[in-house]
Amino acid sequence: MKMNIETIPAYDLAYIRRTGPYGAENIQTMDTLKTWAATHHLLDQNSIILGIAQDNPLVTNPEDCRYDTCLVLQSPQPHLFAGEINHGSTFEGQYAVFEVAHTAEAVQLAWTELFPTLAINNLQIDTTKPILERYATKLIEQHLCEICVPIL
Repeated sequence: MKMNIETIPAYDLAYIRRTGPYGAENIQTMDTLKTWAATHHLLDQNSIILGIAQDNPLVTNPEDCRYDTCLVLQSPQPHLFAGEINHGSTFEGQYAVFEVAHTAEAVQLAWTELFPTLAINNLQIDTTKPILERYATKLIEQHLCEICVPIL
């Protein structure tokens, strides 16, 4: 698993929040967001979709876990926010970025390997920011995605 350190800018987002156990239902939320984005002509070669687990399932009851499926907006789109589509942003900062094969198995394995990898590299997680799963169109076309861990 390849890792590099990157400064990720603050992203302006359109997102859908799902509350409940993390798992396959998150994929359905992602499909809903993609359909919405396609109808509004917001998907192209530069598109980035984020998956953001807002809660640690080790300390939050599964039924209370929040997962945001987000589209990074290239320009302000205030007229689009209605119904289940919300507006938000991420925080700029330093991240350890892990490149992972875009399969459910590879992403699941990466989640078990990234914490030991951070420790081996003497990197400390910034617990004030969530971990991002980043799905950039250009990487998805190469069957890759990224897990971005905020670091101090």
